Amino acid sequence: MTVTIAVAGKGGVGKTAIAAVLVDFLSVKGIVLAVDADPSTNLNDALGVDLHNTIGRTREKMTDDIKGGRIPVTASKQDILDARIHESLVETKKFDLLAMGRPEGPGCYCAANHMIRFSVDKLAKNYDYVVMDCEAGLEHVSRQTTQDIDFLLAVSDPTMRGLNTAKRLKELISEMRTSVRAGVFLVMNRLKNGIPPAMGDEIRKSGLVLVATIPEDMEVGDLDSRGEPLTKLPLDSRFRRSVQEMLFKLKIR
Repeated sequence: MTVTIAVAGKGGVGKTAIAAVLVDFLSVKGIVLAVDADPSTNLNDALGVDLHNTIGRTREKMTDDIKGGRIPVTASKQDILDARIHESLVETKKFDLLAMGRPEGPGCYCAANHMIRFSVDKLAKNYDYVVMDCEAGLEHVSRQTTQDIDFLLAVSDPTMRGLNTAKRLKELISEMRTSVRAGVFLVMNRLKNGIPPAMGDEIRKSGLVLVATIPEDMEVGDLDSRGEPLTKLPLDSRFRRSVQEMLFKLKIR
């Protein structure tokens, strides 16, 4: 059974770094699909792979082909989309990567987004793990790019803005059709001297389950500044150890 982990939160809190290290860890345990649901599409850089296509471009190309009569009227649009999404996969020995990208043309994409969600959900069943690096803020959850999630990691830095976004994610899940089977878990990232006392009080009031406290790790910044993938983080780095401890706590095997 596929285990789906979504990593969400305010922009700049370190979602992509956490997602990349999760992919790296889980690829040792099974077959992993990494989904970059952020329009900025930089999970591939964190994982050290080249990106040749996105679902956004695939959607635009298919729309043009339909309008241009290059796809027969009688053809199954869902089957064609399924095939083209599979062609968009970046395949490596350790994991596969699918980047959602952004729409490149005007108009409403509600029907297309529904078809894409169906295709991605169907594709995900072929993997042991799916790790999703979500768009900054709440858009990815509200648009329901994926139907069901097992673990939603709401990432925050030690700021009230970050924590408020994490709290809103938990509230939004209860309002949407999206299912989170195991629950919403808070991950506090980039901590310099632990969680500030005032913020600790807010976390307790929020009802969020704190599953990980990740200290600020200069090695992450050093790799980013050199444009090197975060998979090069030393095995004993504080960031890696913290993410690994989180997996143990969540009992993700």
